[in-house]
Amino acid sequence: MKLNIHDSGPHDSGPHDGGLAGDKVALLIHGGMSDHRTWHAVEEHLIGLGYRVVAPDLRGHGHSPRGEYRPELLAEDLVENLPTDADVAIGHSLGGLSLALAASRLRPKRAVYSDPGFLLRNVPAGATAGMRHMVASATAESVRAMNPRWSQEDVEAELAGFALFDPEFLSSMEYFEQAYLPESAVVPSLVQLADPSLCIDSRGMAQLEERGFEVCRVPRAGHCIHRDDPQAFLKSLDGWI
Repeated sequence: MKLNIHDSGPHDSGPHDGGLAGDKVALLIHGGMSDHRTWHAVEEHLIGLGYRVVAPDLRGHGHSPRGEYRPELLAEDLVENLPTDADVAIGHSLGGLSLALAASRLRPKRAVYSDPGFLLRNVPAGATAGMRHMVASATAESVRAMNPRWSQEDVEAELAGFALFDPEFLSSMEYFEQAYLPESAVVPSLVQLADPSLCIDSRGMAQLEERGFEVCRVPRAGHCIHRDDPQAFLKSLDGWI
């Protein structure tokens, strides 16, 4: 499926052969019910560091097409639409899960999974119904009340993402009962956890470390770490970007 791709920052004017030779490239993959705009502050920071930022809208999100919704298909879309061999790939929540399923084929030099949905079965019962209501009834006031630390730009990005989100995505989430904990870190990989994490419990954290992932927790940050505490989000990525 052809995705809508947001592409910003410096570009190499030379020929490309699969990857993006000559560029320093970052892939940013958003979480469920959002779109590429959720990354606006991280994107600005990365461009300031000389990165070209490539950020897709997942299927069913933003301006990308609708279709069947399974993590494996989201991963296939990433492989079909994103460059290989990027300097870093960062995926949040469902985007982190999709990135993990695609990492062996995208082959980024480093991967960062921000509070990833590897163990969606740990999401509290009734969460899907709550998400559906949240999207359908969202106002600037309700988003701000739920996320008091967010900037005005984050509130606006959330509302814009909700407006374009396909609610049928939430009707196709039988995979919530599955575990997608990666068997190994196929590239150098950081798992960055919220405090507490939405999906990764202490057992999952230990398993990830045993499987070769570096794991860190960002104190007092909610599931959207990059919006709750952008400075702490970036600080935890020292050495990764």
